[in-house]
Amino acid sequence: MSFVRYNPEDSVVSTETVVRPMWSGDLNTLTTFYTSSVITSSFYINVYSAYPGALNATTESVQMALQYGNKYGSGSSYINPSATTIMPDGSSLTTSRVIYGQYRTLLLGTESGSFSFGNDNPNDIYIINVARNRYKEHIQPGSMTLNLKNGVSTIVLTDDSQITSTTNYTTAGTLYYTLISGSAGAAATAANSASIYGYMYPDSDIIILNPTALSKSIPDGGIAFAPTVNAPGTNNNIQQGFYQIMSSSANFALQSAENVSAHYFFTRVKNQDFNYTTNPSIIDANGNLIYTTLINNPQTFITTVGLYNDNNELLAVAKLSRPLVKDFTKEALIKVKLDY
Repeated sequence: MSFVRYNPEDSVVSTETVVRPMWSGDLNTLTTFYTSSVITSSFYINVYSAYPGALNATTESVQMALQYGNKYGSGSSYINPSATTIMPDGSSLTTSRVIYGQYRTLLLGTESGSFSFGNDNPNDIYIINVARNRYKEHIQPGSMTLNLKNGVSTIVLTDDSQITSTTNYTTAGTLYYTLISGSAGAAATAANSASIYGYMYPDSDIIILNPTALSKSIPDGGIAFAPTVNAPGTNNNIQQGFYQIMSSSANFALQSAENVSAHYFFTRVKNQDFNYTTNPSIIDANGNLIYTTLINNPQTFITTVGLYNDNNELLAVAKLSRPLVKDFTKEALIKVKLDY
């Protein structure tokens, strides 16, 4: 068996982004919102695209989870009613405090900082956490259109990835984009003071919304969504209220993306190469060539390309769709593609 070493110019690496719909049933836009009739957790509300348990429902898997976090633990019940101690920072051990701390550590890389949105520095956040089985690698920036409706007030949000020239990272090194008024990556024509509605963290598949911006009046760019937030220990069902402003409009477009790398090897078979076979079936018992026409006019059929390392160990095999005739009068260029 003979080998030919690839030259540096014989190979190239390419990366492309494969985009697909985010929601079940290969839907780009989620227009039906359901929750379970039994809320099993005070930490989150699961959102389904079909009623859980419905007959013949093939899309009843969880699409996302909605959460409410508060820096000081306000607006939610104590995790342990017997543990109501106020922490040194003035917070109490409630579900909203745990949620806020979880996302603060995950996205900001700090245990003492706060989420801020331009000039807004609220004590709380609303969270949309896309279910892990809904995406390949990350959210596709520029694909988001989120409608929120409170009574007659409606706002449409998107991320600014398509219109910004700046790449932003948190102190934890997490990529993020700013949420603005608009759809599918395009900003709305009218500007307003509530321009920073939150952030999208595409690699973490998390969207954080700014309660201050949503609580503003309609002329100021908000939807007047300002639920009551009592002192720690009182459950104000804020997650349920957040679900209501999403489901009232029931329009959430989002796409999943995956970066697929491919290594191309251009296998060049010159006219003088690979014209003789090493198959022992062409030799008789006495060591003579059975097919004498191969003496002066050898001919082979290329069916496979093997990729070996420097120790002649076979690493990968590429199969041709049909045998390729090869002799001294023919040359071939075979492109081998490895996806990973």
